Amino acid sequence: MAVQVRATLRSDARDNRGRILAVARAAFAAEGLDVPIREIARRAGVGVATVYRHFPTKETLEAAAFAEQMALCSAIVDEGLAADDPWRGFALVIEKLMELHALDRGFARAFTSRLPQTAEFAADRDRALRMLLELVRRAKTAGFLRDDFVLEDISLALMANEGIRAESARMRVAASRRFAALMLQSFQANPVRAPLPPPVRLPLSRVQ
Repeated sequence: MAVQVRATLRSDARDNRGRILAVARAAFAAEGLDVPIREIARRAGVGVATVYRHFPTKETLEAAAFAEQMALCSAIVDEGLAADDPWRGFALVIEKLMELHALDRGFARAFTSRLPQTAEFAADRDRALRMLLELVRRAKTAGFLRDDFVLEDISLALMANEGIRAESARMRVAASRRFAALMLQSFQANPVRAPLPPPVRLPLSRVQ
């Protein structure tokens, strides 16, 4: 009987942890990092103490919530490094990172602000940044990327991309693709004036 009770408790704990993570992912993605633990606990239907029992600090919750996005981010940069054409690989990474960040405000802020600072998450982010540096080096060596380009320019682009506001995720992605195309033309050593993706109607453009 005692074994059955312990098994039930472990199952309940797993369910609580999974529910907290699911709520945190959705909240951070839609509203950014400012969502308080108390609100996440309320939406997950658990007490604040239960959240802290699974995640001792808000940073550990953020790290767990963003683990999949961080892995996807690294996979995107790996894909870019595997491309035969250095510029095509660089452009692919910029496009896909901007799309990923447009869909998740919390992860976008975490990636560019170097938060959370938990050891594992920080190590994964630093690995992705080192790979990005190698991608930049290859594109410069091949003569595609302007000489004065630095890694911080990617951060600037991602920060600006984070500010996109649209009525739906589909529109945010569409706006992000157009913005990525504009950024890539400005990054090129010899810009090629290729057609931009279709424009998206954003709040500022809705003049009467």
